[in-house]
Amino acid sequence: MSDVTLRNVRHAYNGAWALDDVSLTAPQGKVLALLGPSGSGKSTILRLIAGLETPDAGEIAIGNEIVSAPGRVLPTEQRRVGMVFQDYSLFPHLTAGANVAFGLDKVGRAERDAQALHWLDRVGLKHRAGAYPHELSGGEQQRVALARALAPKPRAILLDEPFSGLDPVQRAELRDATLATLAETQTTTLFVTHDAEDALQVADRLAIMKAGRLLQEAPPRDAYDTPASLDVAAALGPINVFEGISDAGAVRTPFGAVSSALTSGAKARVAVRAESISLRPGLLARVLDVRPHGAHDLVQIQAQGLVWRALVPARTTLGERVDVELQAAGSFVFSG
Repeated sequence: MSDVTLRNVRHAYNGAWALDDVSLTAPQGKVLALLGPSGSGKSTILRLIAGLETPDAGEIAIGNEIVSAPGRVLPTEQRRVGMVFQDYSLFPHLTAGANVAFGLDKVGRAERDAQALHWLDRVGLKHRAGAYPHELSGGEQQRVALARALAPKPRAILLDEPFSGLDPVQRAELRDATLATLAETQTTTLFVTHDAEDALQVADRLAIMKAGRLLQEAPPRDAYDTPASLDVAAALGPINVFEGISDAGAVRTPFGAVSSALTSGAKARVAVRAESISLRPGLLARVLDVRPHGAHDLVQIQAQGLVWRALVPARTTLGERVDVELQAAGSFVFSG
């Protein structure tokens, strides 16, 4: 196991920067989640670490070894990095056991088969060792791909949108099982996703990307509670946005004031998380829409022509008048 470090990495496709001066670290034995929309540079980072692409500037290290830098590119097969792709990339003509055994070419046949069964057992699929990929569910294929990546005991493992295409129940079960396996094996992991819930659930550290740039790298709780920008706040869950002016330590919105550290007269952008809004009977706002959201309701409220969303305890009534309280936790002010 080793940490994985990018230092001032840049990489371009057709003259456009896919990564622009990115520095980050996946700590040894921990999970670093790379969160961002398509085109943000997440998968490019994995390809650079794996040696499938070469950076145009900067360097990449695995442990104390520089694997990519100007004048030095270590071949992919020498990096000892495992990778699980979105489509799992299992060999269709090999059984689950043979797929896992494929990368164990440095040991004898008996030992290779025994280790393959061992790793299938660790992901709960020893009983499916003889099944071919087309006989496995999507979740089972993902677990076989994970076992195959872990079996050679790589220095790090790269997971590229591993839960895409799965239904919500299967997604949650597989996420928990994968996290448990990674924690048990203490494998350094870079986990790419565009789903904030996945990122917050699996990450020890979180790196939020947009348009090839790193917006913030921090523990998940820190990123959620103290986002560095409006883009970071929006990446981690639904927010309501208001543009206003900071005045006497606050920005006043139609739904209430939000504390501000900006100087008076400065343009400001307010972001308030949906779950940071409390409602009670009153006159300030009107309920425009109510949608069930488990034990809560997702409610649209309107005041002075502005419509916000609130996630509140269930049983809100359509059309009722309410007063609004904005919780300090989950309410942010950024320079406009």
